[in-house]
Amino acid sequence: MRIGRYVLAFALLIGILIVFGNRGLVDNYVIRERLDSLKKFNQEMTNENIELQKTAHLLRTDLAYVEMVARNDLEMVKKGDLVYRNAK
Repeated sequence: MRIGRYVLAFALLIGILIVFGNRGLVDNYVIRERLDSLKKFNQEMTNENIELQKTAHLLRTDLAYVEMVARNDLEMVKKGDLVYRNAK
């Protein structure tokens, strides 16, 4: 009888260590969730990097794109353009 209790207590202790111990099932779940979030973040950064590379290429090679950016984002005007200002 007494040996059975010790075996049961030992098995319970091993089970607790497997679930909650260092590198146990709980740690494995947390690390897997962290890995998934890092993979998602990495994919977002890759997509953003691709878009920035496309924009940089257009800025280096396409004069029409440079003019569009200058007019829309920087509010620049070309010589001979008629500028309207609203009175405040």
